[in-house]
Order: sequence, then C-alpha cells, then structure tokens
Amino acid sequence: MRFPVPLSDAEQKILLRAEDLLTRCHNRISEQTALSDPSTAGKLFQMRLGAHEREIFAVAFLDTRHRLIAFEDLHAGTVDGCEVHPRVVIQRALAHNAAAIMLGHVHPSGCLDPSAADRALTARIRSAVALVDIRLLDHFVVGTTGYTSMAALGWV
Repeated sequence: MRFPVPLSDAEQKILLRAEDLLTRCHNRISEQTALSDPSTAGKLFQMRLGAHEREIFAVAFLDTRHRLIAFEDLHAGTVDGCEVHPRVVIQRALAHNAAAIMLGHVHPSGCLDPSAADRALTARIRSAVALVDIRLLDHFVVGTTGYTSMAALGWV
C-alpha cells in the first residue's frame, strides 16, 4: 500500500495490523449488513482498495438480500490500467452462488471520474452476468479521498 508520507517500520507494522483488524471486523459485520446503498458499499470498496499503488479490480459477491458473501481482488494492473475478464467475474460469482455483484477498482491517480473504458467494461459485465441471472448493482471508482458510484450517476 501507498501512504502519503514516509513511515517508520513500527508505523508500517501498526498500519498493517490495523488493516488486518478492519478486514476481520468487516467480515463479521458484512454477514449481517446489506450493501443496499451506495455510501455503505462505496466506503467498503474505498477501505479495501483506496491506498493501492496500481489498479486493482475487485468484486463483492452478494446473496439475494445483498449481504456480502465474499470480497475478492480479481485483477491487478499498472498505475493507469487493468485488464479485466468478464469470464473470471462470472466464474467467481457462480462459485460463490452469488445473486448479485458490485464491482470496484482503484484509480491510483486519485481521479474519481469513471473513464469511457470503465463505463464500457461495466456494460459488458452487466450484460454477461445477466445471462446467468446475476444482477450488477454498482461499480465504484475509488481513491484515497473518496469514491464514485456509477449507479448513483445512472450508468449501471
């Protein structure tokens, strides 16, 4: 992960431990909490992806009540791009028996605006998962300062 200022070894250990605790807490809470609004889901994606130094594409797999089944980083790229395969998204969704999914990826530049490529990918994945009766609920673009919900913009 990338931090805005240089950190000592002790500080890095503390932050890594804090990240581990947040992940474990998130796993416990998410079993009971529905990710039905963009702010809750957006914060989850920002917490999990926001500080990465390269593009990471992740998927939240949800049950019929939009409770989190699993959260997986599926693809990693470079500082300004990531190749994403809809086939892998479908494979993992079926493996988790997901009824719905949410997508998210980090823009290491900090720009939270979805690109034309982001919008095109969202449309491709939405069409692909619909063929196997899985709903795409949202796609988040995240950074260290926040997130953008494509569903809130009317693009999902």
